[in-house]
Amino acid sequence: MKKKSTQLMLPVQNVDFSSVKYEGETIQAPHLTGVALRAFVWLIELPLVGSLITSFFKRKNGITRELQETLVPEAPMFRPEFPPQEPEPGTLYLEEESAPLTRVESSLKCLPPYNPANSWNCETSPFLYWKIRDFAHAYRSGLSTPSAVAECIISELEEFNNKNPTMPFLISFHTDDVRSQAAASTQRFKEGRPLSILDGVFMCVKDDIDCYPHPTKGATTWFHKVRPVEEDAVCVSRLRSCGVILLGKANMHELGLGVSGNNPNYGTARNPHALERYTGGSSSGPAALVAAGLCSAAVGTDGGGSIRIPSSLCGIVGLKTTYGRTNMEGSLVDGGTMEIIGPLAATVEDVMLVYAAMLGSSPADKFNLKPPPPGLPMLSSGNGLDDIGSLRLGKYTEWFNDVFSTDISDKCDDVLNLLQKTCACQITEIVIPELHEMKTSHMVVIGSETLYSMNPYCLDESGKQSTHDTRASLAFFRSFSASDYVGAACLRRRMMYYFMEILKRVDVIVTPTTGMTAPVIPPKSLKYGETDYQVQDYLMRFVVAANLLGLPAISVPVGHDKEGLPIGLQLIGRPWAEATILRLAFIIEELTLESRKRPSTFYDVLRVD
Repeated sequence: MKKKSTQLMLPVQNVDFSSVKYEGETIQAPHLTGVALRAFVWLIELPLVGSLITSFFKRKNGITRELQETLVPEAPMFRPEFPPQEPEPGTLYLEEESAPLTRVESSLKCLPPYNPANSWNCETSPFLYWKIRDFAHAYRSGLSTPSAVAECIISELEEFNNKNPTMPFLISFHTDDVRSQAAASTQRFKEGRPLSILDGVFMCVKDDIDCYPHPTKGATTWFHKVRPVEEDAVCVSRLRSCGVILLGKANMHELGLGVSGNNPNYGTARNPHALERYTGGSSSGPAALVAAGLCSAAVGTDGGGSIRIPSSLCGIVGLKTTYGRTNMEGSLVDGGTMEIIGPLAATVEDVMLVYAAMLGSSPADKFNLKPPPPGLPMLSSGNGLDDIGSLRLGKYTEWFNDVFSTDISDKCDDVLNLLQKTCACQITEIVIPELHEMKTSHMVVIGSETLYSMNPYCLDESGKQSTHDTRASLAFFRSFSASDYVGAACLRRRMMYYFMEILKRVDVIVTPTTGMTAPVIPPKSLKYGETDYQVQDYLMRFVVAANLLGLPAISVPVGHDKEGLPIGLQLIGRPWAEATILRLAFIIEELTLESRKRPSTFYDVLRVD
């Protein structure tokens, strides 16, 4: 038998960026639903047969070559390691140790002056969504109350049970609890002592984050039985202290192991722009609730685009913070080296307000990562267009254009041209080597960490109660060895070097958020789920870099394709540079406002005549 040759990678310092050739590759794997998926899962879980199947697919997709037949000269990087960063100009830095109420109050100073006419006079301003400050204005001026809004939301959510198709946005929802929270908020406004601008604002929490008294199931049928919830997650308690009304636990792709949002356990959340299409995932319910107008904002998790993908597909804003910027305690993804907890909202300013309330590193991350103070862009002073004129935006054209439909790349290109023309931003061509290796590294690391975190709960037959696509993913993750994990960590260090070198030349890397707009939900997938790795590859094409390397990134809606489906633009920043990407996202939002459309399924819960 001929011995396989081993390839030696060049040290990263010797890689010639100018000689890099883009090689777009589609994942080689079957699209399975129904009986075929059930049979495949049965086979892949068999010890010998499963090993042969996973080995075949890993070799078919170049994973074996990259991890077992290649020597990577760099040392492994098991978690993001950031070089020191310069302060961001035009930024208000917050005291991380201060109370959430104080940070939210400070964040208001960053926003443009509030003008009620911009939202309340539809003849002078196009209406898309009520913003958080609109709710605060309505409550303070007596136009509405949190209790009145709660009754409207409860009525709409209960109506979902009678819809065809069903709209399972929430997994856990208690009307008595919502009414109690709303009544307490209404009383505070009546007495003239609201806690903050977030008091009386309705939000939902993804079902992998603790929100007492709701169980945390990870959208499974069994996880809450082995992991009881005794208190709020840290980020949820911070929001609650600001007066946020928490609706309940939002639907998601089971255990976050997918990006379509498919969930046979509780029903698949539908995209408010087109009910026959996916929301994207895994934060499917949070994105759908915000897009439909039922929540001002939501809390999600992002380990492989799980905030940004559904935000893009549903036409809202989703922020993935720098790794370690938010405390993960009280979530199912606590302990991983890629996941973050972050906000989803209809607008950039609402993302900023929620982010200010929930930010704050864990003690361990403060010690290990030494994060600088968190900052927000000062949007209240000067001309916002002038403020970003000095920004250098990096675009890797061949990667940028590798999309399912040119509607996406064309629309995103239009935005870059608009920024160049209107704001004098500089568009710089960049090259990113080894993008396929980056995907492999992300898959192995997050798969291995997921399997490790799940093992204590799956020692009995609980894991067999998971959906078929979840079981297929876990079976594939079990095929990774310790040496695969170390090899992936070595590739991770290489990618960090490449991106840090690029971010010396540019301030922000710009891509489409996803390589395709919202996919159609196959009817056969509703009962047993599906595996469609080619669609997953398109949805995840541009997002995994920020997770693998811990960089901040945001998805902002910029328009629609020819079928009326939302398109998102992604901005990736330097470590800890949330203020820079938020500033640019705000300007993009202002420039593209007229190209956005409200979804066909929308609920006006404020209902003020």
